[in-house]
Amino acid sequence: MTSKPNVRQPGHVACRDCSLSSLCLPLALSLQDIDQLDRIIKRGRPLKKGEHLFLEGDPFTSVFAVRSGAIKTYTATNEGEEQITSFYLPSEILGLSGMDTDVYPVSAQAMETTMICEIPFDQLETLSDRFPELRRHMMRLMSKKIREDQQMMMLLSKKNADERIATFLINLASRFRRRGFSSQSFRLSMSRNEMGNYLGLAVETVSRVFTRFQKNGLIFAVGKEIEIRDPVQLCSLAGGKSVDLEQIISTA
Repeated sequence: MTSKPNVRQPGHVACRDCSLSSLCLPLALSLQDIDQLDRIIKRGRPLKKGEHLFLEGDPFTSVFAVRSGAIKTYTATNEGEEQITSFYLPSEILGLSGMDTDVYPVSAQAMETTMICEIPFDQLETLSDRFPELRRHMMRLMSKKIREDQQMMMLLSKKNADERIATFLINLASRFRRRGFSSQSFRLSMSRNEMGNYLGLAVETVSRVFTRFQKNGLIFAVGKEIEIRDPVQLCSLAGGKSVDLEQIISTA
């Protein structure tokens, strides 16, 4: 396993100056209290593509916030193959699933050059005792993760390949928009193979669906670059509600 990015570097971006602070843990704190959170955060060198943040079975010591780049989490199947469980984008928190067993139940790997903020969990707990809103925010993060896992189970059990990929693209578009990026034109961090692994589809199926979407004018794709050209139809295919559609067509 590669070493964790746990060496604080001079000139790091403080939480109060980070463009993601309104989406990350500092969301729960006042400006004065953010400095106390900032003092416990460890920042270090970027993870290179393919490097691990932690491995399945490692002792649970910290939670992590993605500053830039992207992380995938995966677990090993009985056949020794990789099963992807989640993708994490900037401002998103990972590692919380290790709280109950004191070990990480999945491995976390960078999909591209990625900057991470490491928050030692024992110090975060102490800080949460002092700031109840921070604890409530942590609970909301865990609740959100449970809801996403339930939605993923529904996705895999009820939807066909076209609906799965449409849902995946709509979800990504919404997440990009929340971060101030375009929700209609963005770059995928994951490969077609990784997408298929996550969605329970063969890579050939993913490629065929992308070709069909492009032929029907729903998207335009060149490599990992995606442009959503018919958000209304794509959202309808995904089974989205009107609020989902507003998140896509109201491009920042």
